[in-house]
Amino acid sequence: MARFAFAVRPNRPEADALADRAEDWLAARGHETVRSLMADRRLDLEGVDLLVSLGGDGTLLRSVNSAVATSVPVLGVNLGLLGYLTEVEPSGLVAALERFLDGRYEVEERMTMSVTVTRADGTVEPEVCALNEATVEKTVPGHTVRIAASIDGTPFVTYAADGLLLATPTGSTAYNLSARGPLLSPRLRALILTPVSPHMLFDRPLVLDPAQRIHLDVLGPRPAMLVVDGLTVATLEPGATVDCREGDRPARLVTFGSRDFHAILRAKFHLADR
Repeated sequence: MARFAFAVRPNRPEADALADRAEDWLAARGHETVRSLMADRRLDLEGVDLLVSLGGDGTLLRSVNSAVATSVPVLGVNLGLLGYLTEVEPSGLVAALERFLDGRYEVEERMTMSVTVTRADGTVEPEVCALNEATVEKTVPGHTVRIAASIDGTPFVTYAADGLLLATPTGSTAYNLSARGPLLSPRLRALILTPVSPHMLFDRPLVLDPAQRIHLDVLGPRPAMLVVDGLTVATLEPGATVDCREGDRPARLVTFGSRDFHAILRAKFHLADR
């Protein structure tokens, strides 16, 4: 008997209906399912063999955040608009579950990023895991934030910008893409440092070694906001810092055959032949 957990996007009746059908199919074959969200938005994954994410890329990011600590693999089902990270469409969920139970699947490991905030008063917040990116951005429209970036303890440059983001290779096709950062194969291990609308001559993104540690100091006079994988984590007063490094554990995504990164780019972004 296997145990499955379902992470369902809120307020989407079609996601609930799809989860109902999948749970009935699994129960008829003697398998156990859970669909309970914990108070802190994390799923209880004790003893779970597979976490099924029913939603878009955002739902998958939340699911991965829950699953990383226990190394539970995640299967993404696309009920969103883009579905860049998801593996199957709703009509293929039962077939995907059958293949998983038969062992006819692969697990693709993706690099994650560890993000730690130290408040201006010295309080250290719990570590946050990111699959896509962490962004330190402005809170006041029409103004910039000032962020001093250091790499491996050595000061690099102070940015005046709408924000500064650090992305993983998986996240290179997310906010980093909109900010004109480079696209990286998701199987690489690297960190991308990309300024968002910088008000300075140096506006180039950097691709860094995954072993390097990036330290960001929020300078005055205005506060900033930390957003990790689309969720606001903290408001950062001047004097607060953000430290980013490669995560201790990778995300584990279930696939059914090799994923052609360039073919996915062509399909999802409607790239036509010249």
